[in-house]
Amino acid sequence: MNLKLKIWRQKDPKTRGKFVNYQLRDISPDSSFLEMLDVLNEQLVSMNEEPVVFDDDCREGICGACGMYINGHPHGPDTLITVCQLHMRKFKDGDTIVIEPWRARAFPIIRDLMVDRSAFDLLIQEAGYVSINTGSAPDANSIPIKKKYADLSMDAAACIGCGACVAACKNASAMLFVGAKISHLTLLPQGEVEALERVSKMVTKMDELGFGSCTNTGACEAECPKGITLTNIARLNRQYYKATF
Repeated sequence: MNLKLKIWRQKDPKTRGKFVNYQLRDISPDSSFLEMLDVLNEQLVSMNEEPVVFDDDCREGICGACGMYINGHPHGPDTLITVCQLHMRKFKDGDTIVIEPWRARAFPIIRDLMVDRSAFDLLIQEAGYVSINTGSAPDANSIPIKKKYADLSMDAAACIGCGACVAACKNASAMLFVGAKISHLTLLPQGEVEALERVSKMVTKMDELGFGSCTNTGACEAECPKGITLTNIARLNRQYYKATF
Protein backbone atom coordinates (compact mmCIF):
# COMPACT_ATOMS: atom_id res chain seq x y z
CA MET A 1 0.00 0.00 0.00
CA ASN A 2 1.14 3.52 -0.81
CA LEU A 3 -0.15 6.15 1.60
CA LYS A 4 -0.12 9.89 2.12
CA LEU A 5 0.04 10.94 5.76
CA LYS A 6 -0.94 14.33 7.10
CA ILE A 7 0.36 14.40 10.68
CA TRP A 8 0.12 17.09 13.34
CA ARG A 9 3.61 18.15 14.48
CA GLN A 10 4.09 20.33 17.54
CA LYS A 11 7.42 20.70 19.31
CA ASP A 12 6.02 21.51 22.76
CA PRO A 13 2.87 22.84 24.44
CA LYS A 14 3.82 26.47 23.83
CA THR A 15 4.93 26.15 20.21
CA ARG A 16 2.37 26.54 17.47
CA GLY A 17 1.79 23.24 15.66
CA LYS A 18 1.04 22.43 12.02
CA PHE A 19 0.24 19.53 9.74
CA VAL A 20 3.19 17.99 7.90
CA ASN A 21 2.82 15.72 4.87
CA TYR A 22 4.63 12.39 4.52
CA GLN A 23 4.51 9.57 2.00
CA LEU A 24 4.94 5.86 2.66
CA ARG A 25 5.29 3.04 0.16
CA ASP A 26 4.84 -0.71 0.30
CA ILE A 27 3.01 -0.81 3.64
CA SER A 28 1.55 -4.25 4.38
CA PRO A 29 -2.25 -4.22 4.77
CA ASP A 30 -1.79 -6.70 7.62
CA SER A 31 0.36 -4.34 9.68
CA SER A 32 -1.18 -2.37 12.52
CA PHE A 33 -1.53 1.39 12.44
CA LEU A 34 1.21 1.80 15.04
CA GLU A 35 3.51 -0.48 13.06
CA MET A 36 2.93 1.80 10.09
CA LEU A 37 3.98 4.77 12.23
CA ASP A 38 7.04 2.80 13.33
CA VAL A 39 8.02 2.41 9.67
CA LEU A 40 7.58 6.15 9.16
CA ASN A 41 9.75 6.94 12.18
CA GLU A 42 12.48 4.59 11.00
CA GLN A 43 12.56 6.47 7.73
CA LEU A 44 12.66 9.84 9.48
CA VAL A 45 15.51 8.74 11.78
CA SER A 46 17.48 7.44 8.78
CA MET A 47 17.16 10.92 7.24
CA ASN A 48 18.23 12.60 10.51
CA GLU A 49 14.77 14.05 11.06
CA GLU A 50 12.78 14.08 14.29
CA PRO A 51 10.47 11.04 14.58
CA VAL A 52 6.77 11.53 15.22
CA VAL A 53 6.02 11.33 18.95
CA PHE A 54 3.01 9.24 19.93
CA ASP A 55 1.89 7.29 22.99
CA ASP A 56 1.76 3.50 23.14
CA ASP A 57 2.40 0.77 25.67
CA CYS A 58 0.75 -2.64 25.60
CA ARG A 59 -0.30 -2.67 21.93
CA GLU A 60 -3.00 -5.15 22.91
CA GLY A 61 -5.99 -2.83 23.36
CA ILE A 62 -5.65 -2.84 27.14
CA CYS A 63 -3.88 0.34 28.25
CA GLY A 64 -5.58 2.94 26.02
CA ALA A 65 -2.39 4.97 25.68
CA CYS A 66 -2.46 5.01 21.87
CA GLY A 67 -5.16 7.66 21.58
CA MET A 68 -5.19 9.85 18.49
CA TYR A 69 -7.61 11.20 15.91
CA ILE A 70 -7.48 9.35 12.58
CA ASN A 71 -9.49 10.88 9.75
CA GLY A 72 -11.72 12.64 12.27
CA HIS A 73 -12.40 9.63 14.48
CA PRO A 74 -10.83 8.84 17.86
CA HIS A 75 -8.92 5.57 17.38
CA GLY A 76 -9.75 5.56 13.66
CA PRO A 77 -12.60 4.45 11.39
CA ASP A 78 -13.17 1.00 12.93
CA THR A 79 -15.40 0.42 15.98
CA LEU A 80 -14.73 -1.04 19.44
CA ILE A 81 -10.94 -1.00 19.01
CA THR A 82 -7.95 1.11 20.00
CA VAL A 83 -5.37 2.42 17.52
CA CYS A 84 -3.02 -0.50 18.16
CA GLN A 85 -5.79 -2.86 17.03
CA LEU A 86 -6.50 -0.90 13.84
CA HIS A 87 -5.03 -2.58 10.77
CA MET A 88 -4.03 -0.93 7.52
CA ARG A 89 -6.46 -3.08 5.55
CA LYS A 90 -9.13 -0.66 6.75
CA PHE A 91 -7.60 1.87 4.35
CA LYS A 92 -7.13 1.81 0.58
CA ASP A 93 -4.04 2.12 -1.54
CA GLY A 94 -3.37 5.82 -2.20
CA ASP A 95 -5.46 7.06 0.73
CA THR A 96 -4.62 10.27 2.56
CA ILE A 97 -4.74 9.73 6.32
CA VAL A 98 -5.05 12.71 8.66
CA ILE A 99 -3.61 12.05 12.12
CA GLU A 100 -3.88 14.48 15.04
CA PRO A 101 -3.89 14.41 18.86
CA TRP A 102 -6.85 14.62 21.24
CA ARG A 103 -8.31 18.14 21.29
CA ALA A 104 -9.37 19.05 24.83
CA ARG A 105 -8.37 21.73 27.31
CA ALA A 106 -8.00 19.09 30.01
CA PHE A 107 -5.63 17.10 27.74
CA PRO A 108 -2.87 19.58 26.82
CA ILE A 109 -0.54 18.53 24.00
CA ILE A 110 2.92 17.43 25.14
CA ARG A 111 4.40 16.92 21.69
CA ASP A 112 3.08 15.88 18.28
CA LEU A 113 0.40 13.22 18.90
CA MET A 114 1.08 12.81 22.63
CA VAL A 115 -1.22 14.51 25.14
CA ASP A 116 -1.20 14.75 28.92
CA ARG A 117 -4.10 12.61 30.19
CA SER A 118 -3.17 12.93 33.85
CA ALA A 119 -6.49 14.71 34.44
CA PHE A 120 -8.08 11.25 34.47
CA ASP A 121 -5.63 10.17 37.16
CA LEU A 122 -6.57 13.21 39.23
CA LEU A 123 -10.26 12.28 38.91
CA ILE A 124 -9.52 8.80 40.24
CA GLN A 125 -7.37 10.18 43.05
CA GLU A 126 -10.21 12.50 44.08
CA ALA A 127 -12.74 9.75 44.82
CA GLY A 128 -12.66 6.94 42.28
CA TYR A 129 -11.88 4.22 44.78
CA VAL A 130 -13.20 2.38 47.86
CA SER A 131 -11.52 3.64 51.04
CA ILE A 132 -13.49 1.72 53.67
CA ASN A 133 -12.07 -1.47 55.16
CA THR A 134 -13.84 -4.29 53.34
CA GLY A 135 -11.71 -7.04 54.84
CA SER A 136 -10.09 -9.90 52.96
CA ALA A 137 -11.65 -11.60 49.96
CA PRO A 138 -14.99 -13.13 51.06
CA ASP A 139 -16.08 -16.66 50.27
CA ALA A 140 -17.96 -17.06 47.03
CA ASN A 141 -21.62 -16.05 47.24
CA SER A 142 -21.28 -14.95 50.88
CA ILE A 143 -22.38 -11.45 49.82
CA PRO A 144 -25.51 -11.80 47.65
CA ILE A 145 -25.25 -9.56 44.58
CA LYS A 146 -27.83 -9.69 41.82
CA LYS A 147 -26.29 -10.90 38.57
CA LYS A 148 -27.76 -7.90 36.76
CA TYR A 149 -25.81 -5.46 38.94
CA ALA A 150 -22.65 -7.56 38.89
CA ASP A 151 -22.74 -7.64 35.08
CA LEU A 152 -23.37 -3.89 34.84
CA SER A 153 -20.50 -3.19 37.21
CA MET A 154 -18.13 -5.39 35.21
CA ASP A 155 -19.22 -3.76 31.94
CA ALA A 156 -18.43 -0.33 33.38
CA ALA A 157 -15.10 -1.58 34.73
CA ALA A 158 -14.05 -2.34 31.15
CA CYS A 159 -13.28 1.38 30.70
CA ILE A 160 -9.54 1.80 30.02
CA GLY A 161 -9.41 5.57 30.43
CA CYS A 162 -8.13 6.21 26.91
CA GLY A 163 -9.88 9.58 26.59
CA ALA A 164 -11.72 8.83 23.34
CA CYS A 165 -15.00 9.93 24.95
CA VAL A 166 -13.51 13.33 25.80
CA ALA A 167 -12.00 13.68 22.33
CA ALA A 168 -15.26 12.75 20.61
CA CYS A 169 -17.42 15.13 22.67
CA LYS A 170 -17.92 18.63 21.24
CA ASN A 171 -17.70 19.93 24.82
CA ALA A 172 -14.74 17.71 25.81
CA SER A 173 -16.85 16.22 28.59
CA ALA A 174 -15.56 13.43 30.83
CA MET A 175 -19.04 12.30 31.86
CA LEU A 176 -18.78 8.86 30.25
CA PHE A 177 -15.46 8.15 31.97
CA VAL A 178 -16.70 9.37 35.35
CA GLY A 179 -20.04 7.61 34.83
CA ALA A 180 -18.21 4.34 34.18
CA LYS A 181 -16.23 4.71 37.40
CA ILE A 182 -19.34 5.61 39.38
CA SER A 183 -21.23 2.58 38.01
CA HIS A 184 -18.29 0.25 38.50
CA LEU A 185 -18.04 1.08 42.21
CA THR A 186 -21.57 2.08 43.23
CA LEU A 187 -23.33 -1.03 41.91
CA LEU A 188 -21.37 -3.25 44.30
CA PRO A 189 -21.91 -3.37 48.09
CA GLN A 190 -18.28 -2.41 48.84
CA GLY A 191 -18.62 0.86 46.93
CA GLU A 192 -22.19 1.73 47.86
CA VAL A 193 -21.23 3.07 51.29
CA GLU A 194 -19.35 6.06 49.81
CA ALA A 195 -21.51 6.44 46.70
CA LEU A 196 -22.91 9.93 47.30
CA GLU A 197 -19.64 11.37 48.57
CA ARG A 198 -17.80 9.83 45.63
CA VAL A 199 -20.04 11.26 42.92
CA SER A 200 -20.06 14.72 44.48
CA LYS A 201 -16.27 14.86 44.67
CA MET A 202 -15.67 13.50 41.18
CA VAL A 203 -18.13 15.85 39.48
CA THR A 204 -16.66 18.85 41.31
CA LYS A 205 -13.14 17.78 40.32
CA MET A 206 -14.22 17.20 36.73
CA ASP A 207 -15.43 20.80 36.47
CA GLU A 208 -12.28 22.06 38.19
CA LEU A 209 -10.03 20.29 35.66
CA GLY A 210 -11.70 22.01 32.72
CA PHE A 211 -13.84 19.24 31.25
CA GLY A 212 -17.01 20.45 29.55
CA SER A 213 -20.62 19.56 30.29
CA CYS A 214 -22.58 16.72 28.70
CA THR A 215 -25.23 17.52 26.08
CA ASN A 216 -26.14 13.89 25.29
CA THR A 217 -25.05 13.81 21.66
CA GLY A 218 -23.91 10.20 22.09
CA ALA A 219 -20.57 10.72 20.34
CA CYS A 220 -18.73 9.35 23.39
CA GLU A 221 -20.58 6.05 23.29
CA ALA A 222 -20.14 5.77 19.52
CA GLU A 223 -16.36 6.19 19.73
CA CYS A 224 -15.64 4.27 22.95
CA PRO A 225 -13.36 1.31 22.17
CA LYS A 226 -14.86 -0.71 25.01
CA GLY A 227 -18.54 -0.04 24.31
CA ILE A 228 -19.28 1.91 27.51
CA THR A 229 -22.89 3.07 27.19
CA LEU A 230 -24.73 6.30 27.97
CA THR A 231 -26.70 4.53 30.70
CA ASN A 232 -23.65 5.08 32.90
CA ILE A 233 -24.07 8.85 32.49
CA ALA A 234 -27.74 8.50 33.47
CA ARG A 235 -26.70 6.58 36.58
CA LEU A 236 -24.12 9.26 37.37
CA ASN A 237 -26.78 11.98 37.10
CA ARG A 238 -29.17 10.11 39.40
CA GLN A 239 -26.44 9.63 41.99
CA TYR A 240 -25.41 13.27 41.73
CA TYR A 241 -28.98 14.49 42.26
CA LYS A 242 -29.23 12.29 45.35
CA ALA A 243 -25.97 13.70 46.67
CA THR A 244 -27.16 17.27 46.02
CA PHE A 245 -30.64 17.06 47.49
